[in-house]
Amino acid sequence: MTTTTQHIPARTAQDRPVGGPVHAALILSVICVSYFMVILDNSIVFTALPQIRSAMGFSETSLSWITNAYVLVFGGLLLLGARAGDLFGHRRVFVFSLVVFCLTSVLVGTAPTQWWLTAARGLQGIGAAVLAPSALSLLTRSFAEGRARNRAMAVYSAVAGLGAAFGLVVGGLVAELISWRAGFFLNVPVGAVMIVLALRFLPETERRPGRFDIAGAVLATLGSTALVLGIVDAADFGWRAPWTLVPLVAGVLMLGLFVRVEGRAVRPIVPLRLFARRERSGAYLARMLYMGAMMGFFFFTAQFVQSVYHWTPLQAGLAFLPMTLVNFVFAVQVPRILDRAPRPLVLLTGVVLSAVGMAWLSRLGLHTPYLTGVALPMVLIGAGQGLTLAPLTSSGVDGVAPADAGAASGLVNTVHQIGSALSLSVLTAVAASVSTGHTPADIAARSGTALTGSAVLLALAAVTVLALIVPARATRNERTL
Repeated sequence: MTTTTQHIPARTAQDRPVGGPVHAALILSVICVSYFMVILDNSIVFTALPQIRSAMGFSETSLSWITNAYVLVFGGLLLLGARAGDLFGHRRVFVFSLVVFCLTSVLVGTAPTQWWLTAARGLQGIGAAVLAPSALSLLTRSFAEGRARNRAMAVYSAVAGLGAAFGLVVGGLVAELISWRAGFFLNVPVGAVMIVLALRFLPETERRPGRFDIAGAVLATLGSTALVLGIVDAADFGWRAPWTLVPLVAGVLMLGLFVRVEGRAVRPIVPLRLFARRERSGAYLARMLYMGAMMGFFFFTAQFVQSVYHWTPLQAGLAFLPMTLVNFVFAVQVPRILDRAPRPLVLLTGVVLSAVGMAWLSRLGLHTPYLTGVALPMVLIGAGQGLTLAPLTSSGVDGVAPADAGAASGLVNTVHQIGSALSLSVLTAVAASVSTGHTPADIAARSGTALTGSAVLLALAAVTVLALIVPARATRNERTL
């Protein structure tokens, strides 16, 4: 659910100011509204999950695929989507992605069966994977470096943050007043208007010669999906069952083959040299653990407040405001904080605050009061996330050669999305081992267990920061003295 830092292209001669303030405002609006839809659809389902489960008969484990199908394809094809813009022109690819996103939104909204809904969410992920990097590429090429671009980037970042929080409220509102399906139908008229405006106002970028690393993208996506499938199946069939072992083994083999293919590819989708620096490797691992914990937080807490407190979907969305508001306040202060404190210290503080808040929240039970048992822990989690993501992103792209800048930025997003799906599948399997019933007591027990798992993931993220990022940064600073 949380926001991502998208593929940032290297500066080119095409970076230029747009024609005037009205033209600039239209370009920025088209880009931001389109990206807003992508972020919104990453979070809009959380407050609608109980309604979807009861309406379509999802089990506790299969319910996670509504989220996993989207984020796995989104993360697995993100780098390929960025490459598509370079090869075919970013405006052309941007418009194509809007068409795909709108059509697949209709498929989601009209889904009559579980498999249809899951498959349609995966297809939505294709549109998101192409749209997100093209949106930011068009922004950087439309606004001159300096004050104009800084203001545009600030608006873009604010929209990303608002989209993640707003998705919870919108999902709850439409689920309560109309149906969970209505939230996805909203994409169609909005997307149609954005397509018309994009063709009229967005600048086209120059095509560049090259080719896709299709093998790498397919292996990364299928390998991750197979691992998630195996872990989810373990909750239903056990770890020794063929339905569990076959996808797990296939996932490991495909990811191993992915590493081999990337080592030999002329233009790999993930240059393996990005892992050579300990700080970057630590940042990728810490991000997978951190975002996995946060995905579990949104997934299980949204179900808890509706099933145990008997709140409406709208109330469930508003229940997250203590976290989202504090997150926003701290996030906008991070640049000033980094001027006064070392980045590893700020990062470690953020992860530890998140872990403490998650451990507090994991004590959920049938009689847990909202204020002291949910809202106050959310304040700590929000402060922690606000302090964590920017330093973690910087550690993931620092020291990268200009030729690898786009791949490094894209890899940050890939581990962000795929780590979320892998961890959510683990947390879902662990929670299902406690109970698979639908009573408030069952859901409270599962939620507490899953959030305990999230706290463990955050503790591991803190250890990763201490073991890899802090010493690597200290060594780097000593060499610069």
